Amino acid sequence: MGVMEQAKGKLKETAGDLTDNEALKAEGEAQNAKGAEERKATEAQAKAQAHEKKAEMHEQVQKAVESE
Repeated sequence: MGVMEQAKGKLKETAGDLTDNEALKAEGEAQNAKGAEERKATEAQAKAQAHEKKAEMHEQVQKAVESE
């Protein structure tokens, strides 16, 4: 998530540059920045989920060892 926002933002920035439309360029910059932050958040969530799964796996191993 966020990659599409970034791509749309970059397109608007480029269009704003080509047409000398500062408002469109500014809108594109803002959209690009929003997409970058959304992408970072998605990546962070994926990392957090991976850590949660590792913790669950270690907990299962711990319970198995304790029950022996």
